[in-house]
Amino acid sequence: MIILGLDPGLGTTGWGLIRADGNRLSHLANGQVRTDANSALPQRLVTLDAALSELIAANRPDHAAVEEVFVNTNAQSTLKLGQARGVVVLAAARAGLVVGEYAARLVKKSVVGVGNASKDQVHAMVARLLPGAQISGPDAADALAVAITHAHIAATGRKLASYS
Repeated sequence: MIILGLDPGLGTTGWGLIRADGNRLSHLANGQVRTDANSALPQRLVTLDAALSELIAANRPDHAAVEEVFVNTNAQSTLKLGQARGVVVLAAARAGLVVGEYAARLVKKSVVGVGNASKDQVHAMVARLLPGAQISGPDAADALAVAITHAHIAATGRKLASYS
């Protein structure tokens, strides 16, 4: 199963592709989609949608995993993040992907072992879980962490289903 992990952001959306074969995970690719901060919001959302649609078409993942929005102190920033996240979820759903959504604390707990892990800790554990991966930045590391979380949860679900 190929999983596309996504860490939504209006300025930078991180993405990471992994292959999950049972408990074995392997890194396929990762990167970041950037939008021009000087462009109008609608154009930035179109840029994000086009880049993600191209990425999905080129790599044909089976599932997508998206980090949920957290509320921060700036309401305007939270609204813009929510709009970018909506575009991310829409691009994946439009491509027919199964979309899992995960809270940041769950992702950190799944990958690092604690829900309040720092970005550096997440990056280090992702690098350890996906040996040899050249991670293109913290947003890409977060996206890979979301994909890893989805792989773990999907494997657990399959295991539980086999007991039924």
